[in-house]
Amino acid sequence: MDLGIKSWLQSKGNTLPQEKRLTREAVISLIIHSTFQFGASMSGVFLNLYLWRLTHSVAVNGTYNIIVYILTPIGFALGGWMIKKKDRMVSYRLGIMLIGLFYLSVIIAQEALVKYYVAFAIFNGLAAAFYWVGYLTLMYDVSTEQNRIRYLAYNMIFFTMASLAGPALAGFIIRLKEGLSGYTIVFGIAFCMFLLAALISMKIKASGGHHRVYYLKWTGLIMKKNRDWLKALLGFFGMGLLQGTMLFLPNILLFQVMPREDIVGYLGVLYSSLSIAMGMFISKYAQGSKSRLYLAISTIGYLVGVSLLLGSITIWTVVGFMILYSVFSPLQGNTMTGYYYGLIAKLPLKGELKVESVVVRELFLNVGRVISIFCFITFGSDLEGGMIPWILMIASLTQFALVWSIKNR
Repeated sequence: MDLGIKSWLQSKGNTLPQEKRLTREAVISLIIHSTFQFGASMSGVFLNLYLWRLTHSVAVNGTYNIIVYILTPIGFALGGWMIKKKDRMVSYRLGIMLIGLFYLSVIIAQEALVKYYVAFAIFNGLAAAFYWVGYLTLMYDVSTEQNRIRYLAYNMIFFTMASLAGPALAGFIIRLKEGLSGYTIVFGIAFCMFLLAALISMKIKASGGHHRVYYLKWTGLIMKKNRDWLKALLGFFGMGLLQGTMLFLPNILLFQVMPREDIVGYLGVLYSSLSIAMGMFISKYAQGSKSRLYLAISTIGYLVGVSLLLGSITIWTVVGFMILYSVFSPLQGNTMTGYYYGLIAKLPLKGELKVESVVVRELFLNVGRVISIFCFITFGSDLEGGMIPWILMIASLTQFALVWSIKNR
């Protein structure tokens, strides 16, 4: 996979101007993230189903995710401190290893996971935070204003390809085994992939400039003075209002109408394929000057998808909704991330606030996610009731706020 990705990216970059080509470290970062995501997509998708099979409780699944998203900003703040005082790769590698240990713990605990699900949620939230704050900082460092849209698009393509293969393989394995033993095998394979990602990460050297000042406590003052940055952060809060529920609900809905893990996994292949196609389209045609149009289009796509669920929740309406979500979610995410990275370079201290910017962004995003899941538990925990489409409709309507939150570049 290492050589395949490298050669493919080199062939794509040979015809480009030098400033738009990806560096060696950018390519390696894509390989690491793809390896990591393969394991994460195998295990993460089915962790919620594992909890569901053990409890059949939306409240337990929702509470688990709320705890994860509450702890994640705390983990981001701690990881940001590590990056400032040590290096981005310290937080990054620690996150990979802790996530590996998390799934090893799931294997050991098995059914006892339900008894200690609060502790597992805390562990998961902190481990994921260390990984993501390191990776998001690395993404900024290995890309430039000239090649960032291209880098982010390739990142999404490889991320989605890994997300395509992981659930399909996991669903196949779980279907072959009786009871819950297939889940244990899946979590074991994921652990091996995280270990491999940690080893590949050794190819990226530490950056210079350690022991820098951590300006997190000053970010509130900067928000007051920089209205564009505050508006972008509020945009990420809006994203979280839909993302929170969408990160765990779709697979539970699919399993409810089609109780087979392999079908859930194979449909994941379809969704990922559509996201890859959108990623390729973005990498070739996306323009910063049309960012607000892209956000408006993605929101309309969400609303059309949710409208399919208003009649009834069946295998066809759920699949139709997820198809549209898989097409338009990458367009929204890539647009917001590219715009935000552009803003970071314009903040005071000329890029020294990149770590703090990533930490604060995660806080706003996760507050939105927590509110989303809390509302879902309160009003839509009955999967047989009719509130789920309306909750998703309201969350989708909030996405129009993202159009207000940014400027065309």
